[in-house]
Amino acid sequence: MISRESFAGWYRNRFVWVAVIVLVVSVGAVVLVNRAESTTEPVDLQGQITARMRTTLEQADPGQHNHAGHGAQQAATAEKPPVICGVRVYGYEPSDVTALADVRTVYGFHLCGVAEQKRPWDVAVKLAGPVIMDMSTQPPGIQVVEATADVMFVDRLREMFPDKYEEVALKEALTESEMAEQRRRYDAAAGL
Repeated sequence: MISRESFAGWYRNRFVWVAVIVLVVSVGAVVLVNRAESTTEPVDLQGQITARMRTTLEQADPGQHNHAGHGAQQAATAEKPPVICGVRVYGYEPSDVTALADVRTVYGFHLCGVAEQKRPWDVAVKLAGPVIMDMSTQPPGIQVVEATADVMFVDRLREMFPDKYEEVALKEALTESEMAEQRRRYDAAAGL
């Protein structure tokens, strides 16, 4: 049987209290970690789409998103200069998906510069305009909006883009932060 004196000694022992405190803190930490894992924010789908769009355009041959016959000047070396792109996503279809793998079509804008060595941005070959990416193929398909001899640019854009993206595609290009990031990346790639 436990005597009153031994119980009082146990109750006053500081090592017992340290063990109790460590146990309580550990249990609290486990509860908080489990709660944080179960309520994490959904993945940034817009950011994933933007990154995939930029990567696809930068890895594609410039002819795939070329406009009005512009092309990079061929250097004396066989190595192609890198293409540095800034993109803006206007929207995607289906619009209710939550995973990048489920996105089929992306509507947006691209501004790319061919980063030839020591060539400043102001005189670089640029490829720009509204773009549609077919994400259901590998690699994703790239379709740019271009005027033809029979169809004006605005009319062609209205033919290709859904109504909800037409106006924004006619008015807006890159955000200031995206443009600044693109210029920084371009200067680094061009060795400036």
